[in-house]
Amino acid sequence: MSKSQRSSNASATCRLDWRPSRLCAGWLLLLGPLAAWSLLACDLDSGISVPVALAALAWGVRDARRHARQPGVALLIPASAAAAHCNGAPMLALQVRWRGPLAFLCWRTPEGRTQRRVFWPDTLDAAQRRELRLAMLQREAAPGRASVAG
Repeated sequence: MSKSQRSSNASATCRLDWRPSRLCAGWLLLLGPLAAWSLLACDLDSGISVPVALAALAWGVRDARRHARQPGVALLIPASAAAAHCNGAPMLALQVRWRGPLAFLCWRTPEGRTQRRVFWPDTLDAAQRRELRLAMLQREAAPGRASVAG
């Protein structure tokens, strides 16, 4: 039996690169034609349903392209109470909410603007999800910080 102690990187800094999700862009692209089809299939007058269906189709394409063209960001989240950074700028009041494999990050910039990023399963693998969870747990348990239930 080995007497060596297991090493843990629970206190390591979490470095993540956020990029737009192809999965999310695909779902957004699919919603446009589905919305258009549902408008054409209902009992609306064709004078109303056709223009609104075309608008829904265009809106879906616009949303998918807008999401896909968002610039990527580099996130640095220390496990201690030190400030997290997004592209070198401090992230104030950082919160992470989990919904299954999705991670929702929300923070404020020094100018007071709220920023949000969503990590989809195709942009954050299981090891990175674990690393982010551990870093956030360590941040919540750091001295001088109030624990936040999530």
